[in-house]
Amino acid sequence: MGPDAPQRGPERRVLVVEEDGNGARLDRWLAAHLDLSRTRIASLVESGNVLLNGAPPRKSESVKKGDHLEVEVPEPEPLGAEAENLPLDIVYQDRHLVVVNKAAGMVVHPAAGHPRGTLVNALLHHVRDLSGIGGVLRPGIVHRLDRDTSGLMVVAKDDGTHRELSVALKERRVRRLYMAASWGHFRESPLRVDAPIGRDPRDRRRMAVNEDGRRAVTRVRARERWPAAELLDVALETGRTHQIRVHLAHLGHPIVGDPLYGVGRERGMGGPDRGWARELAKRTPRTFLHAAHLAFVHPATGAEMRFDAPLPSDLEAVVEWVRGLEREREETGE
Repeated sequence: MGPDAPQRGPERRVLVVEEDGNGARLDRWLAAHLDLSRTRIASLVESGNVLLNGAPPRKSESVKKGDHLEVEVPEPEPLGAEAENLPLDIVYQDRHLVVVNKAAGMVVHPAAGHPRGTLVNALLHHVRDLSGIGGVLRPGIVHRLDRDTSGLMVVAKDDGTHRELSVALKERRVRRLYMAASWGHFRESPLRVDAPIGRDPRDRRRMAVNEDGRRAVTRVRARERWPAAELLDVALETGRTHQIRVHLAHLGHPIVGDPLYGVGRERGMGGPDRGWARELAKRTPRTFLHAAHLAFVHPATGAEMRFDAPLPSDLEAVVEWVRGLEREREETGE
């Protein structure tokens, strides 16, 4: 925007609570009446941009019939991250959202220790109309992938799209399917894992199945059986930090190549598959986890959006090595 461009300034709204809102939590009531996410609303409350009957409220406060709410919504904050000309595989883009196929090794947004070289830095270069929604260092980010996980992500370009996609995720209307390779063989397939996840009290870097954690649901289906491992289809019903990695490790089948939850698993294997397992571990360059399929209803158009991303070459090479060995075994009759 040039120096002479007109400034829109903040948007001011005045709302009155009707009978049907009596007793509702303030942030939830506002989310239902404004085109904003609850995260953005919480930020507005904390920054003093919301008044309840003329006084600053708590976001957890309840509203009652006749209450007056004044909301000032400032323009999106200037983006704090720098644009960088980094390779970025843009699968789809329109004026509301962008779908990318994230490369392994790329952190999603800047943080302590990773101020540059992130997906957000790349987005700011390649996507010119990305606004500062979701936080100055997380513009448009609706969901995340771990650094070592490759695959599909959707990023919002405006507050309305961000809010609708966030709600769709929470209501399990976004389909996210992953391909993973895990150690060992499942006795039951398909299966549904419903186990809460929270911070591991013994190691702050890790998450763990924890009774005090948040509900987490994962569906697992064996796709291809290998000598001492399996190729899996994994679907998320919720989106907790490290969810797939934690649930598979909790079941005794950590992901091949996972340095945090599955390291050294191959060394504990005995029998005829011990050498095979060690070779698989050696050939797997990273956590074998890829977001292969993404589907959702477009918040603006109502169209069904479906995207697929094949396994990247590093993981495809592992699969081809396994299949090649299996073909050799069949040919030699071993």
